[in-house]
Amino acid sequence: MRKEKQTALPTVEQLEKALSQARYRRDYSRVLRSTVFTLISVAAVAILVAMLFMPVLQIYGSSMTPCMEDGDIVVTLKSGEFQRGEVISFYYNNKILVKRVIAFPGEWVNLDEEGNVYVNDQPVAEPYLQEKAVGDVNIELPYQVPDGKLFVMGDHRATSADSRNTAVGCVSEEQIVGRVLLRVWPFESFGWIE
Repeated sequence: MRKEKQTALPTVEQLEKALSQARYRRDYSRVLRSTVFTLISVAAVAILVAMLFMPVLQIYGSSMTPCMEDGDIVVTLKSGEFQRGEVISFYYNNKILVKRVIAFPGEWVNLDEEGNVYVNDQPVAEPYLQEKAVGDVNIELPYQVPDGKLFVMGDHRATSADSRNTAVGCVSEEQIVGRVLLRVWPFESFGWIE
């Protein structure tokens, strides 16, 4: 005769344990999907905000020293209103340059032999400069800023290529990326740009 195998039925404790494990896996899967979805959504919104409203730029070169050094990372804010002395970023030949606003449309800009800047025959206070220089000027001074443009200059006047030279010229509204607000790197120099 043949012996029949008897299958033992699971106990209540075993069933409860298996059910608990299944619930845990289901809940873990839900939380993981929810977390990944949230992280992707936050990253997408952050990238969109950064590209549309607050671009992040890395500084190359020394034309804005001592205010900004080569390698600094700064945040800009897209806006259409600027004040004299504010630092802006703008497109120039597939690059983004960073310079300081000196004069507005219709204003007259002049430089003396020591590198002092005058707007409408009034000296411009420039506490952010370490040293003044005439720099590379090939425009006829005094110079009137054309309509719809801004006259900009770098803080390191001896080396900066800016509106004093026709190679860069005045900056039109369409070229402007935004106002440079904040240095975020290097961390020890974190702070507002003035």
